[in-house]
Amino acid sequence: MVKKALARSIFAFVFVTVGVGFWLSGCGQNGQGQVQDAEGNGKAPVGGTLHFYTSQPDDDANKLVEAFRGRYPAVDVVVFRSGTEEIVAKLRSEKLAGRVKADVLLLADAVTFEALKAEGLLERYRSPNVEAIPQAFVDPDGTYTGTKVMASIIVVNTKEVKTLPDSWRVFTSPEARGKAMMPSPLYSGAAAYNLGVFVRQPEFGWKFYEDMKQNGVVVGKGNGGVLTAVAGGEKAYGMLVDFMAARAKREGSPVEFVYPKEGVPAITEPVAIVKGTKNIKAAQAFVDFILSEEGQKLEAELGYTPIRPGIAPPEGMRPAESLQVLGADPKEMARTREAEKEKFAALFR
Repeated sequence: MVKKALARSIFAFVFVTVGVGFWLSGCGQNGQGQVQDAEGNGKAPVGGTLHFYTSQPDDDANKLVEAFRGRYPAVDVVVFRSGTEEIVAKLRSEKLAGRVKADVLLLADAVTFEALKAEGLLERYRSPNVEAIPQAFVDPDGTYTGTKVMASIIVVNTKEVKTLPDSWRVFTSPEARGKAMMPSPLYSGAAAYNLGVFVRQPEFGWKFYEDMKQNGVVVGKGNGGVLTAVAGGEKAYGMLVDFMAARAKREGSPVEFVYPKEGVPAITEPVAIVKGTKNIKAAQAFVDFILSEEGQKLEAELGYTPIRPGIAPPEGMRPAESLQVLGADPKEMARTREAEKEKFAALFR
């Protein structure tokens, strides 16, 4: 069971009694590419086209889709992949035009989904598989569920850095002057989440970002750009999500990563169904698959820390319950995110 402190930090809600009638009925999956109800009664085969919008790296998104189609071969999954912020902008643009194409979203953080929920863009659906997931990671309104735990950490190039830092303060230190990089909250959902968390911590606040600016920290685009810069030696230090650093290290890149002593921001990359989807059966099956034991084992194989207890994280990464997490209220963060992004853009222009 994920520790209560972790649950409060990542998802700063107090979840009280939620009646079963508050949720929509869920559908599970069987081994024949069909959905089934809670009693296991078979339904019609799942097919048609499913539009999947995700901020996952291309290879991971493709492997997830491939595994899903192994169970549901009649579903044609069309993937749109970009940064969380760009996907949200696309989704809002589609809504404004009256032509929303997305059926399922898999994006960075709960804050993003709180904003989308407030805009009426998410369908309520309770998968049977949420019963195996800590309820701290399940939206009490039934619109989204976390799928993994991804912490932001410090990554370093081991050819350039001989003594590993243990604090976020390295980004404002003399040794990192002009040698550090972070992803942009204007593109990356994880970076936008980091911004919302850090500015709410008394020991960091906006001064942390002001000091990073003064220290020559470069703002890239997404996390991938940070990893490329650090692994290639262009930068010595980077702010990065842990799974990307761990994967690069396993593949032989000259990098090492540390979980800072002050704690880490952590996102859960929730999954949700878009309101008004034209293929609800396939969308529900997709959500069910990601949250199933099979889907969660796939997440671990891809290098992520599963959100479902009992499935070990990849080598070198900390299990969710051992993380010291810096957090804030996702609803409050959703209300202020755009203003914070504007302030960040003005600071780093």
